[in-house]
Amino acid sequence: MGNKNKTISFRVNEDAFEALQDIAEERDISLSAVFRDYVDQLVDHDGQVQVVPERELEARTASAGDDEDLSFPPTVQVPKSFIREHERLELEADHLREQLDEYKAYVNDLQDRLEGEEDEVLLLDDLDGEDDSYQLR
Repeated sequence: MGNKNKTISFRVNEDAFEALQDIAEERDISLSAVFRDYVDQLVDHDGQVQVVPERELEARTASAGDDEDLSFPPTVQVPKSFIREHERLELEADHLREQLDEYKAYVNDLQDRLEGEEDEVLLLDDLDGEDDSYQLR
């Protein structure tokens, strides 16, 4: 069948449209070519495109030097100790969520017992002997 072109519509406000027209005129290309270039960049880089003015890009390139990569998105080296601490905190958060679920179940059980017995007083000491499945920590 071959490679067929498809049509994409963009809606922009008037100010953005005028800015895009200025860009197209500055580069001596059509407005649709500006959009095609942008879409091609999005596809080539899996949607990881950052639009910056050329003067800002030139300033970044000049300050970065030749040894630094200007890829987008930027990457950062993270120490292993940071990753280990993050994993430890995730495990602790999971444990706390489990405890919270246990406490909620215990409270719900107490509320269910109280619904039928409006005037009766429940003592916590009496409850401890009945069911060992709940423990307050």
